[in-house]
Amino acid sequence: MSRTRWRLGLGATAFLVAAGLVPAPAHAEDVTDYTITVDPAAKGAKIDDTMYGVFFEDINRAADGGLYAELVQNRSFEYATADNSSYTPLTSWTVDGTAQVVNDGGRLNERNRNYLSLSAGSSVTNAGYNTGIHVDQGKKYDFSVWARADAGATLTISLQDTDGTLATARKVAVTKSGWARYKVALTATRTSSHGRLTVASSAAAALDMVSLFPRDTYRGEPNGLRKDLAEKIAALHPGFVRFPGGCLVNTGSMEDYSQASGWQRKRSYQWKDTVGPVEQRATNANFWGYNQSYGLGYYEYFRLSEDIGAMPLPVVPALVTGCGQNKAVADEALLRRHIQDTLDLIEFANGPASSTWGKVRAQMGHAKPFHLTHIEVGNEENLPDEFFARFKEFRAAIQAKYPDIQVISNSGPDDSGTTFDTAWQLNKDAKVDMVDEHYYNSPQWFLQNNDRYDSYDRSGPKVFLGEYASQGNTFKNGLTEAAFMTGLERNADVVKLASYAPLFANEDYVQWRPDLIWFNNHASWNSANYEVQKLFMNNVGDRVVPSTATGTPSLLAPITGAVGLSTWATTAAYDDVRVTDADGRALLTDDFSSGAAQWTHTGGGSWSVQDGQYVQTDVNAENTMVSAGDPSWHDYDLKVKATKKAGKEGFLVAFGVKDTGNYYWWNIGGWNNTQSAVEQAVDGGKSTLISKPGSVETGRAYDIDVKVRGRQVTLYLDGQEWGSFKDDKPAEPFRQVVTRDQKTGDLIVKVVNAQDAAARTAIDLGRAKVASRARVTTLAAAPDAVNSETSTAVAPVTSTFDGVAGKFSYTFPANSVTFLRIRQR
Repeated sequence: MSRTRWRLGLGATAFLVAAGLVPAPAHAEDVTDYTITVDPAAKGAKIDDTMYGVFFEDINRAADGGLYAELVQNRSFEYATADNSSYTPLTSWTVDGTAQVVNDGGRLNERNRNYLSLSAGSSVTNAGYNTGIHVDQGKKYDFSVWARADAGATLTISLQDTDGTLATARKVAVTKSGWARYKVALTATRTSSHGRLTVASSAAAALDMVSLFPRDTYRGEPNGLRKDLAEKIAALHPGFVRFPGGCLVNTGSMEDYSQASGWQRKRSYQWKDTVGPVEQRATNANFWGYNQSYGLGYYEYFRLSEDIGAMPLPVVPALVTGCGQNKAVADEALLRRHIQDTLDLIEFANGPASSTWGKVRAQMGHAKPFHLTHIEVGNEENLPDEFFARFKEFRAAIQAKYPDIQVISNSGPDDSGTTFDTAWQLNKDAKVDMVDEHYYNSPQWFLQNNDRYDSYDRSGPKVFLGEYASQGNTFKNGLTEAAFMTGLERNADVVKLASYAPLFANEDYVQWRPDLIWFNNHASWNSANYEVQKLFMNNVGDRVVPSTATGTPSLLAPITGAVGLSTWATTAAYDDVRVTDADGRALLTDDFSSGAAQWTHTGGGSWSVQDGQYVQTDVNAENTMVSAGDPSWHDYDLKVKATKKAGKEGFLVAFGVKDTGNYYWWNIGGWNNTQSAVEQAVDGGKSTLISKPGSVETGRAYDIDVKVRGRQVTLYLDGQEWGSFKDDKPAEPFRQVVTRDQKTGDLIVKVVNAQDAAARTAIDLGRAKVASRARVTTLAAAPDAVNSETSTAVAPVTSTFDGVAGKFSYTFPANSVTFLRIRQR
C-alpha cells in the first residue's frame, strides 16, 4: 500500500462543503428533491461473482496476534533486532531461574535457528498479545512444545493471571534425548484476558515452538484461524482473497532464508518460506515493524479462500522494491529463481498430488487442487519501466506453462501522476489482462470521482482496484466510499475486482488507519466502513440496470484562504513572502526583518527568525505549519523564497488555508525528496491533485510563485511554469446504481445520500412490473459516528416499504446508505 500522509479527526459536515463545491444545508431536517430514472429494458454491464473481495496483509498485527489463532507470542524465540530495535529473543517471555536462547548445532532444524536452554528448576512465562492470553471458561486449549532432555525431564504447564490459576496444571514427561513434540490439553476454569502461560522444567531441557491454540478455531481446523475474525471475513461473502501483500511482497531482500544468503531477516514475502510443517517454516522481519512467524502461510490462505467460497489471488515479488525503497534487483539468476518459484506456486495450488509441489500440498492435508485462476506479479512499484521489464518475463513464463492463469500487473502507488500514466501505457501496449490500482484519498475525493471509470477504454486492460479507503473509520468515510462504489458497479465491465484495505487492525499494534475490522485479544468489532462493504458485497446483483439521477445544485466558489509555510522531516528557511491580489495590490509582505509577528504557528516543529529568514529547525518534525493572512482571500499571487537546510524532504508552501485541516499545499521535494505534488486537505484527509518527479538541493534558494484565480491554480518554480490544475469537480453527495439479481428476480436500488439533508426522490422504474412491497436495508448514523468494542453506532436496519409502483416516491434519510430490493413480477 502507498504511504500517503493524512491527519484524522474529520468534522461532521465540512468535508462536503469545505472546498465550496456543494452548499451546506441549514438544518439536518432540510430536504432536497431528486429523481432516479431506471431503464429496465436496457442492458447494463455484467457483474462477476468475484466483483468484491478482501485484501489480507499482515499489518497492524493482522496475522500473529490476530487472525492466526496462536496465543503464544514469540513461540520459537526468533525475535530479533532485525524485526524491531526493541526486540530480543526473549521478548514476551520472563524467566524464573536460569534460561538462555541458543543458536547452535543443537537446534530443532536449520530454518528454526534459535531454541531455549532451560535449567533444572527453572521456568519461563509468556505474556501473549495485548493484555495477555485470553481464555474462556469451559473452553479447551491445546498446548504443544518441541523438547529434548538428555537425562529426561518433567515439564509442568500452567495458565494463570494475577487472580490465580486459569486451568488445572498439566505435566508432560520428556523422555527422549532427541527433539520430539509433546502435547497436552488445558481446560479454562474461568474467563480472563490477562492470562500467562508458564512452562517449568524439573531438569535441564531444550524447548522450541511453545504453542497454545484454542481448540475452537474457525471450522475446527488445526493450526487454524481465530474464529470470530474469520467469521467476520466469511460474513462479507467475498468473491476473492488477495494475499499476502502489500508492502510485505515488494520490500526487503529477494534472497532466500539459507546459509548461502546469510540467513537474511529482512526479506520479501516468499511463498516457499511459509508452507510445510510450521516448525520448519522460516521466520522474517515484517515491513511494518515486528516479526512474522509464517504460521499463517500460503496453505492457510488457500484453505481460508476455499472455506469461504472465495477465489484465491496471491501476489508474488517482481524483484523491484517499492513502499519507499524503490530499487530494481539486477540479478538474472535471482530473477530466474523467482520466476520458477511462481511456476512452482501454481503447481502447489493446482497440480496433482503426484507432482512435486502438489505432493507438498497433499502432505499438508489437501489432496485436491485449490483451483487458482489469477496471480498478481508485483505491488505498487514506483519504477514502472524496471518493473514492467520483469513483469513481462514472469508473464511469458506463466502463460507458456499455464495459459489459463490470468496474470495481473499494477499501476504504482497512486491514482494519478507520472508513474501511474507510464505504468498504464506500458500495460496497454503489452495488452495486459488486468491492472491493479491503489489509492487512499480524502472523503471529498471519493465524492468527486464517482465517474472515474466512466471514460476508461473498454477494449483495454480491466481494472483490479486492489486497495482503497477514504482515510477514516467514521460513518462519513463509509458514506463517501459507498458513493464511490456505485460508480464501480456502474462500470463493472471495466472494474472486475475491488477490495478495501487494510482488512484488520489490532487496537494495541496499529501502523495504519483506517481499517475494516478492529480487534484485541478478546473481542472484535466492525467499522462503519465494514458495514458499507458488507451491504454491497451481500447485495451485488448479476447485471447493472442502466439508471440516471439528478444531481445536487453546486456552488462553485473561488478557492479562498490564507497562506502558509511548512516542512516535513526537514529544516528549511523562508524569506521575502509577498501576497498580492489580482490587481497587484499588496495583501501581505514579510522579509522577517522585524520578526514573525504576522504568522501563527499551528503545527509542530520549532520556528524562529534567524539572519532575516524564518527558519524551522526541528529536522524530525512533521507538518510544522505556520500561516498568515485572511481566510477570505481569493484570486491572489503568493511568492516566497525557500531554502532547504537539512533533512529528508523539501518545502511545503500552502495556499487556500482555512484552518489546520483544510488547505492546499505545494509539496516540493516530498516522498523522501523524490517527487513534488499539490495536495488538498479537507478536514485533514489529503488527496493529490497533480504530481511530478523531482528533488530539492540542500542550500539552494528557490523562487516559488503560486497564482490562484477562481478555482484555477498555476505554479511556478524559479520562474518556470511547473504545472497547473483546476479544482472544479463537485463533490456530489447523492449517488445511486441499480442492479438485477437473476436468482431472485429483484431489482436492487442502491442509494447513497452523503449530506445532512434528506433526499426526497421520485423513482421511475420504467415499464418494469414490480411487487408493491420492497425489502429495505438502511445504514444511517451521524457522520462522525464510529463503531467500537463497546458501541455499535453504525449497523444495518431492515424494514419493508409498501409504496412501490412503476413510479413512486421515497425519502432517503440524511447521511444514509439505503438498498431497496424490489421483486419483479
